[in-house]
Amino acid sequence: MSKYCMFCGSQLNDNARFCPSCGKAQSEPQNNSSFQYSGNGCNRREIAISIILSLVTCGIYGLIWLAGLNDDINSLSGENGATSGGMVVLLSIVTCGIYLLYWYYTAGKRLKTVTGETGSDEILYLVLGLFGLGIVSIALMQDKVNKIVG
Repeated sequence: MSKYCMFCGSQLNDNARFCPSCGKAQSEPQNNSSFQYSGNGCNRREIAISIILSLVTCGIYGLIWLAGLNDDINSLSGENGATSGGMVVLLSIVTCGIYLLYWYYTAGKRLKTVTGETGSDEILYLVLGLFGLGIVSIALMQDKVNKIVG
């Protein structure tokens, strides 16, 4: 049986009282392999409202949503040193969306490692982005994050 941090999900030694990744104290043993993330530091967003706000604000809320989703994926995957959400938005704007295509793929891979799923969702996200349906990719990723956070 493995032990996981109840805050960030990192795997712990069986006798660990503190998480080496996030440093938080482990108040109760987490000795099950079916890890349930507690949601600390991540936001559960309503997908329909996020899409409507993105459309009403001509994409401005979509950029905020993208930045927040990136930060949540970084937190869930334990890659807190990865590219920040603000930098993802900036690089996407500067490269006229090319970086965003790369982000769809890499964020999909990181989500796949968090959920433990098999398949090629990252390719789906990339293809949707190539065909101008990036908001669908973001919505699908947000759905996965919502399921993890609870």
